[in-house]
Amino acid sequence: MPYGYLISTVLAAGATAIALAPPRRPRGLVNFGFRISTVPNEVPFLVFFLVLASTLLAAAQRDLGSPGALAVLGLAVLTAAGLVVVVRRQLAAGPALERAMTEGFGPEWRTPGLRRRLPFGRILLGVHVRRRDVERIADLPYGDDRRHRLDVYRNRSAPEGGPTLIYFHGGGYFSGHKNREARPLLYRLASQGWVCVSADYRLRPDAGLLDHLADAKKVIAWAREHGRAYGAGGGTPVMAGSSAGAHLAALCALTQNDPAYQSGFESADTSVAAAVCLYGYFGAYYGHGEGTGSSPLDHVRADAPPFLVVHGDADTLVPVREARHFADALRDASEGPVVYAELPGAQHAFDLFHSLRFDLVVDAVEAFATRLVCRPAGRRGRLQSPPA
Repeated sequence: MPYGYLISTVLAAGATAIALAPPRRPRGLVNFGFRISTVPNEVPFLVFFLVLASTLLAAAQRDLGSPGALAVLGLAVLTAAGLVVVVRRQLAAGPALERAMTEGFGPEWRTPGLRRRLPFGRILLGVHVRRRDVERIADLPYGDDRRHRLDVYRNRSAPEGGPTLIYFHGGGYFSGHKNREARPLLYRLASQGWVCVSADYRLRPDAGLLDHLADAKKVIAWAREHGRAYGAGGGTPVMAGSSAGAHLAALCALTQNDPAYQSGFESADTSVAAAVCLYGYFGAYYGHGEGTGSSPLDHVRADAPPFLVVHGDADTLVPVREARHFADALRDASEGPVVYAELPGAQHAFDLFHSLRFDLVVDAVEAFATRLVCRPAGRRGRLQSPPA
């Protein structure tokens, strides 16, 4: 029995099975299932290549002759079939996003200049590959705390007058880092002339909700004050975030320019043009009850900016029903567009990798943001922000 082949195949098969049918209770098993299934659920091609390589190695060593080895080979074939199902689910994100954008903006929602072909080389590798045309300027301070640091992503050609996107990471408000999630999105927009800002913020237990929100608004104020030095046009930024970062982005969008949430810089302009929420949490903050102002649901309003909410229907950490409820509440209250898309088979943290699914999401985010806040300018289809 080739034990190395057995162990690698069993691990791949188990992770793939959990990706296809994730456990939903108890909590400990949910967290374990989420962690072990993230790779096959987002980068199935990589898992397939590993299974194929181990199978070919076992065959080259003539280790597939025994009944036990043949049983492992059968398990490898079943794993490959499961990965095909994962890929089909990823492809289904395209029609889901297409329907959502059409419902939000009509059939003519596509913006000229958007890419026509996905980066399949990067998708097959399954890992993020930095773009040579994008420069990341890291660890710029926006305040006095050690967590008050942000990264700026911009095109190396340094075009001027670009629109701005500000992104906040997830991590449940107690972990996370500005250089972990949504990097394909940040690099893609920066390559198109956007100035993207990804920021850290203070975390629990040393900070609470008002601290997180004040930090986020300081980032908005920093982008407005200093963005021109990095190529931004000074227009109203788009907010974006993942998980807890989506909670934070939604709160910023729904409390813009409210002096109660920007103590010490009450006169700063913290308005935003739109909000993008990826697998967001929209409930109350730790220790706060419903209706206490800690949830974005407590702040939905008629003059809310446009929202794009994207959630996976297989999310076991933040169930999809919460995103549906938030989108429905926004649609009932807001006069602006609310675009809501559910991704078939997507778990939490679907923006960690350069996956087929997330690249389709990146295209939708680019179309959403470009349609709302940008106008064509200059050579090579670069974009400029409209005046503030």
